[in-house]
Amino acid sequence: MYRPRSAKRAALFPKTLLAVGLEVALGLAWADAMAEPAPETTDTAIVAAAEDVKPVTKAANKGKKTEKSEELEAVQVEEDGRGKNLIGIAPSASQGEVSQKQFENRPFSRNGELVEVVPGAIATQHSGSGKANQYFLRGFNLDHGTDFTTFVDGIPMNMTTHAHGQGYMDINSIIPELVKKVEYGKGPYYAEVGDFSAAGYAKMFTMDKLDQGILKFTAGSFDYYRTLVANSMKVGDGDLLYAGEFNLYNGVWQVPEDSKKFNGQLRYTLGGDDWGLSINGKAYTNSWTATNQIPQAAIDNGSLGLYGSMDPTDGGKTNRYSLSGSFWNQGDNWKNDANIYALYTDLDLYSNFSGFTRGAGGDQILQTEQRVQTGGHFEHTRYNKLFGFEMDNSVGLQFRNDQIMGLGLYETEARRIMNTVSRSNVGVTTVGTYFKNTTHWHDKVRTIAGLRGDFINNDVEVLDNRNQDPAINAANSGSRGKVMVSPKISLVLGPWADTEFFFNAGYGYHSNDARGTTLQANPNDGSPVDAAAARIRPAAWSRGGEAGIRSNYVPGLNSTFALWWLESSQELVFVGDEGTTDVTGKSHRYGVELTNYYKPFDWLTLDADFALTTAKYADSNLYIPNSVGRVVSTGATIEAPNGLFGSIRLRHFGRVYLDRDPNTNVDYWSGDTNIVNLSAGYKQKRYKFEIDVFNILGSQSNDIAYAYESAYPNGSANQFGLLKHPVEPRMFRGTITINF
Repeated sequence: MYRPRSAKRAALFPKTLLAVGLEVALGLAWADAMAEPAPETTDTAIVAAAEDVKPVTKAANKGKKTEKSEELEAVQVEEDGRGKNLIGIAPSASQGEVSQKQFENRPFSRNGELVEVVPGAIATQHSGSGKANQYFLRGFNLDHGTDFTTFVDGIPMNMTTHAHGQGYMDINSIIPELVKKVEYGKGPYYAEVGDFSAAGYAKMFTMDKLDQGILKFTAGSFDYYRTLVANSMKVGDGDLLYAGEFNLYNGVWQVPEDSKKFNGQLRYTLGGDDWGLSINGKAYTNSWTATNQIPQAAIDNGSLGLYGSMDPTDGGKTNRYSLSGSFWNQGDNWKNDANIYALYTDLDLYSNFSGFTRGAGGDQILQTEQRVQTGGHFEHTRYNKLFGFEMDNSVGLQFRNDQIMGLGLYETEARRIMNTVSRSNVGVTTVGTYFKNTTHWHDKVRTIAGLRGDFINNDVEVLDNRNQDPAINAANSGSRGKVMVSPKISLVLGPWADTEFFFNAGYGYHSNDARGTTLQANPNDGSPVDAAAARIRPAAWSRGGEAGIRSNYVPGLNSTFALWWLESSQELVFVGDEGTTDVTGKSHRYGVELTNYYKPFDWLTLDADFALTTAKYADSNLYIPNSVGRVVSTGATIEAPNGLFGSIRLRHFGRVYLDRDPNTNVDYWSGDTNIVNLSAGYKQKRYKFEIDVFNILGSQSNDIAYAYESAYPNGSANQFGLLKHPVEPRMFRGTITINF
């Protein structure tokens, strides 16, 4: 049976300039199309500026009312997104910000691509549009989010001890048009982010209010229909924003996806110059039928088409409801931020990764859970001057509690439960505290030092197992705790000629599935768990460093360059498909990244991002399965004064090592994937017409691929080989937007 890993991996890429990068990358896509198919927080959305703007402006302007006005004025300037000058603000070369302005005319085929605004990140899908995407960044196969954390309006989206995978991060509950900005950072160098952030983080903030109401309708290929209604109004002294999204989609698959998605949002914002608050309520529901990856051998012999399915009953349903509040206030030399939240979410997910569908031992499984999550984040910052040096000191406290009921793994046949593998109730509590100091030692020298401490406590109550043996339930129940201490340090030199130099180092971690930390007996057969696995700690640490450059020397061009390295103590994953823990040892990753954002004219924007990574096990020096070694994202956007606009984008990733056949020692690799998307339209104040063409060159590359044993056609002998989920073919979507 397919065993998903939190594995990771790497690559390299040649030196290039922005224009050359665009040309070469588009050439890759054309070549791919012509070839024969291969045989195989504390931030609140009330304050529009990045969090790191505040220490610089406030410390320098302590006690000066006129400068305070300048800070508030600067807060408004954010519409250029990646064009924003972060010289003197960002603590690393790999940190940045993207605003709605940048992706307003960017074609999105699915919500997960919001993560792709982070340079070097890739979001794919292998199991229906209602399931969390598969993410890749910095040589990590992040699975569904294990080492990359995302916050939406202060709510952490990664789910600890999830039915399907640790750190499961489903962002289908976001309405893209309401995302005001995305702040991101890569590496474990940021004191204010903790769990699931070894590869990096993203903080997404939604709009407080709309200048105009939005009525939007989209229709497209393969029965795609979407309607969005959003508006805001004055209620008392504040603003009430409301929105509703309805989305239906069948897809190209032989078995229609029949996806039915609803998103709703209510947000009330109130505040003045020195204080503010917002209350945010959201609701999301989705149901779908999934087409999972299929064997390349079955495609080659004609038993399955490229868009065929091994099990037409795979799929699932999910719900998510949340309520959160953000609050802030500030004085001449201090600022407070606070965020609290509560949410309920559930999931029923049916998957058959091997293709064996009928009779005793059929391989379809059901993973299910119901979760109540509560938490908060509080931060106090002081802007001081000590021994003649300007400095900012922040102290933060974060807490989170997840109560997971009915956390179950079942053997099923056509969505009928046949056997119980395991069923548990789990409680996970995390408390984190941090201190962060920014000191300006000189006009050209500043440091950012942080120390973070996290306490994790797991309580596991096993209710049932395949053998219905109370002794196994007792052996696998219990409590485990762990304290993690994570130091961080950054040195920033410059600017000289609008160029800064960065040196960063730090520790981070990701928590492990609570069931894995107490596991003593295999729930499938009652056999003792390997002694090393039985001592699995509640968290695995990571440590890394980075040297980088950020430059605005060329007018209109923002460029960053980074060399980085990361070590993880364990390539460990709780295998949700089997209810056991897989420990594969320590790993090393290293790579290089180059990003460019260029606006030579008001009407033209160019961007080109390149990421090359190598990821290997420390002991064996073997490649880590399912990591992406090369990522290229590049595009051009034109916005003419007469209202015409157009955008073309290339998405390329390659050098993906899959795994080694244990019988023949043959290594499997996935081919390169190149997708070109095009958007064009006409916009005026009250309306907008847009045509999006996805995969314009008709590529049949892999959206994602794996190597493992499958048993298709049904009941055939297990065969190790490549299994793939192709990108969707060329498709068109037309959109009409009316503003009111």
